[in-house]
Amino acid sequence: MKKENTKIVIAEEVIISKIYTIRGKQIMLSHDLAELYQVETKALNQQVKRNIGKFPERYMFQLTKDEYDRLRSQNVTLKRGQHVKYMPYAFTEYGILMLSSVLNSERADKVNMIIIDTFVKLREIFFVHKDVVHQLEKVQSKIIEHDNQLMVIFEYLKQIEQVRQLESERKNRPRIGFKPSTD
Repeated sequence: MKKENTKIVIAEEVIISKIYTIRGKQIMLSHDLAELYQVETKALNQQVKRNIGKFPERYMFQLTKDEYDRLRSQNVTLKRGQHVKYMPYAFTEYGILMLSSVLNSERADKVNMIIIDTFVKLREIFFVHKDVVHQLEKVQSKIIEHDNQLMVIFEYLKQIEQVRQLESERKNRPRIGFKPSTD
C-alpha cells in the first residue's frame, strides 16, 4: 500500500495559543497535542504510559491541581462545567519530539515538525527581542542618569534663586538707625 503524502496545515497562531509556561518551561498539554494529532487524549496517554522510559521529567511531567487551576483560570482551557478526572501531562519540546516516535503515525511526524518549527521561531523572536529589550534598558538607564543630573541642576538653581531673593529683600528693607539729614 502507498502512504498518503498529504500536506497538513496548522496555523502558527493555533500552536502558539497552546504553548504555556509552567515551572519555567515552555510546554504543551496532552489534550491539546491529542487534538492536533487527531487522536483521543486517552490513546495518547496510553502510549506515553506504555513507553514511560522515553519520557523523563525534563521531557514530560504531570500538572498538579494548583498548576492546572491557575492555567485554567488564565486561559480557560476547559469549557464551563467540564471536569478532568486526571491531571493532564505537560510536554516540553523534547517530549513532543519523543511523542512522534511512540505514536508512530505519519500525521504525528508531520504535526511534530510544524510544532518544533513554531518553537524554533518563538526562540528566534525571543532572542531578537532580547537585544531590543537590552538596548531599551540601556537607554532607560541613561535617561535615569540624565534625570538625576537635571534634578541636581534644578536644586542648585533653586538655591541660587533663594540667595538672590534674600539679597533683594535685604536691599529693599528700610535701614534701621541714625539717618543723617540732608538739609
